[in-house]
Amino acid sequence: MQIRPYLAADEAAIIDLWQACGLTRPWNDPKKDIARKLTEQPELFLVGDVDGRPMASAMVGFDGHRGWVYYLAVHPDHQRRAHGRRLMAHAEQLLIERGCPKINLMVRTGNSKVIDFYRSLGYAQDEAVSLGKRLIPDL
Repeated sequence: MQIRPYLAADEAAIIDLWQACGLTRPWNDPKKDIARKLTEQPELFLVGDVDGRPMASAMVGFDGHRGWVYYLAVHPDHQRRAHGRRLMAHAEQLLIERGCPKINLMVRTGNSKVIDFYRSLGYAQDEAVSLGKRLIPDL
């Protein structure tokens, strides 16, 4: 797997990837999420490809206080080959280079397989509650 920044030509493949991994939700339009990311730190929108075909992704960001990772995905046909581990290590390195002291991410509570994956990378549950408020509806 080669890790590189997202390219406009990747859009359909990335949306297909997110759907294959169960990351899309009706209230989040993936095209709008991609467009929004491209306005802020587009170099931190990472794609993993094999033979020129996108098969992994991670949206990384740094707000000056914390780093975040969204849409970490590895196509089911390519899972269990350390691609997710390599993509996270790359994301962490990019954040360290920017002086980021801590990385956060969110996992849906029932997704024990993904929680176990992050725990194997040294992540632990914070003593915090994630709150959200939709400012711009995607529907």
